[in-house]
Amino acid sequence: MSWINGITVGIVLVLIGFFGCMTRKNLIKIILCIDVVFLGLILFFVGLGYVEEGRAPLLEENPEEALALQENFQYVDPLPQTLMLTTVVVELSVTALALALTIKVYELYKTLNVRELEQ
Repeated sequence: MSWINGITVGIVLVLIGFFGCMTRKNLIKIILCIDVVFLGLILFFVGLGYVEEGRAPLLEENPEEALALQENFQYVDPLPQTLMLTTVVVELSVTALALALTIKVYELYKTLNVRELEQ
């Protein structure tokens, strides 16, 4: 049942992040809300890939032993965790780029308020 909690918390984090992106006026707060959306997506997909009492899909030296183990265990697909590790790197890069652009916007306009930048 813990995978359902991970999926639920992931969905809630995505919704909170989207709400923050729509309601905040400060660029740094908007960037942090985008990070919350990324974290919610990561938690959601890791929750989808969770298997209760699952085992890593490693090959055994003895093929007969591997067949016996296959009947007793359910294997975990490592692809969701691998993709989420890649997502963490992309999230870090997007955040760094967005913060660098925010610094340049502040140097040019002397404000981080989105409403003032629109004018």
